[in-house]
Amino acid sequence: MSDEVWQRVVPPVPADPDVVVIGSGLSGLTAAAYLAAIGQRVLVLEQYDVAGGCSQTFRRKNQWQFDVGLHYIGGVRTGEIASILGGLGLQDRLEFPELDPEGFDTFVFPDLEFKVPKGWDNYVGRLVETFPEEDEGLRAVTDVMRNVMDELREVGIPDSTTDLAEYVEKAPTVVAWGMRPMTELFDEHYLSERSRAVLLGQAGDYATPPSRTPVSLHAGVIDHYLQEGAFYVRGGGQELAGHLVDLIHAYGGRVRTHAEVGRILTEQDGDRHRVAGVELAGGEVIKTANVVATGDIKHLFLELLDAEAVPDEVRSQVDGYRMATPLFTVYLGLDFDITERMSATNYWLHSRYDQEAYYEPIAAGEFDSDPPVYISSASAKDPGHEGHAPPGCSTIELMTWATPDPGAWGVDEGKDAPKYSRQAGYRKAKDRITEQLIDRAEEQLGELRSHVLWQEAATPMTQTRYTLSTGGSSYGIELATDQFGPLRLEYKTPIEGLVLGGASSRRGHGIVGAMAGGVEAASATVGRNLRSEVAAGAVFGEPSKLTSGDEGWDALEACRKLQEKTLRAS
Repeated sequence: MSDEVWQRVVPPVPADPDVVVIGSGLSGLTAAAYLAAIGQRVLVLEQYDVAGGCSQTFRRKNQWQFDVGLHYIGGVRTGEIASILGGLGLQDRLEFPELDPEGFDTFVFPDLEFKVPKGWDNYVGRLVETFPEEDEGLRAVTDVMRNVMDELREVGIPDSTTDLAEYVEKAPTVVAWGMRPMTELFDEHYLSERSRAVLLGQAGDYATPPSRTPVSLHAGVIDHYLQEGAFYVRGGGQELAGHLVDLIHAYGGRVRTHAEVGRILTEQDGDRHRVAGVELAGGEVIKTANVVATGDIKHLFLELLDAEAVPDEVRSQVDGYRMATPLFTVYLGLDFDITERMSATNYWLHSRYDQEAYYEPIAAGEFDSDPPVYISSASAKDPGHEGHAPPGCSTIELMTWATPDPGAWGVDEGKDAPKYSRQAGYRKAKDRITEQLIDRAEEQLGELRSHVLWQEAATPMTQTRYTLSTGGSSYGIELATDQFGPLRLEYKTPIEGLVLGGASSRRGHGIVGAMAGGVEAASATVGRNLRSEVAAGAVFGEPSKLTSGDEGWDALEACRKLQEKTLRAS
């Protein structure tokens, strides 16, 4: 890290950008960072006033800091995240405190507690120790998951250029099991309801019913953490976004906030359409031949593009996608040190063993009477960092999934109705679910209410407000057997110059999915395999150009108020 005192410098908007990136989540910022570092003039457009998407943190009273979406991460030492950051010269500029290697996730069921340890062998051993009568079945199921991931690391996700015969030979387990549901794998090996529930304990990371969860999806989630452990980002998720913004700016690109895109402009090119630019919500036109779109996929194809530019089969496919189950989150600032009550772990509090049953109320547009609760604490994972809470205090986040149905939330969507957050029915539903989650958290952590100094909550409507996501989903389209991997649109769309990124692209959601998808989107834009170049040793970013990490560095300030007419380089 440099000894210089950090001063924010915001470069001017590049004239006639080579590439416009829509959305400043980690997918968009990663794509933009790679493109800028290889010499492209890049402009990132973000409708909100802070860059970072779901990796953001937010502050209250300049005392409390909460994470929106980054709660833990894997692959930061030798895995995919390390590779992505390394290709930009950023790996050594971020710190990653490790969660408890003996139990980075803790599942609490009605009569069972299970701690997930680092390492596949340790994990399988603990499963067998917990369910000794299911030894053979558990080993068979976990062998399939491990083989799927080993094969995918070698051959990747197939696309239209894949030699299918060669793929079948190199990835037989992926072909046999990758796109089949977890329930079929469990049935094949006669697992009990209790062991199935433990194996699915982290399913809230994607929120798909097990009958629709692809084996390759769940194997990927588990493998991501088991390979070398689970970690947090020192200082919170905004650090990742801040370093990417800094790199984009260092290479002459620009992240611009308060810049909502109203239309993607296209022009006829023979029997196809090609990108001609974007028009902002206020009418400003920015000409470009290349757009990387990382926001909501339905918003993109059904609203931002003129109908004649989108092939009928693509419009039908996108219109038919199901969105992933949205989340509800409670943020609490507490007047005590949370490490006295929990280690550096995540708690998954499960009210039942039947994991499929969690989704029945959601499908009916109702609330679960006894929902699962996820507990995360930056204060427990990042002890000693002063930015999360005042001295002697702590933050925690309580999460569950919830219906996106406005009626269930008491929201009147009539044209003369007040804003959703001002409606009494909405506030009542929000308060009820908040109290329900706190009740459940107190069963695990002890008395909380008398210690609360700050409290607020976010609903699916909140998610839509800040990210324009359909149905309040933070995970994009549901990661399900009928719309996963090769069943999603490719990065290069039928509209020339338009590349797809974000949570609904082939690499999916989450930190690793978003960032890896960003690299793929950048590669598709310039016609290069940047991932392979990095694997061969290429480093596109030059650390000496960066300001992130200098004394006084503030990731949130680096990502805020980047609208036009703000401070610029001279």
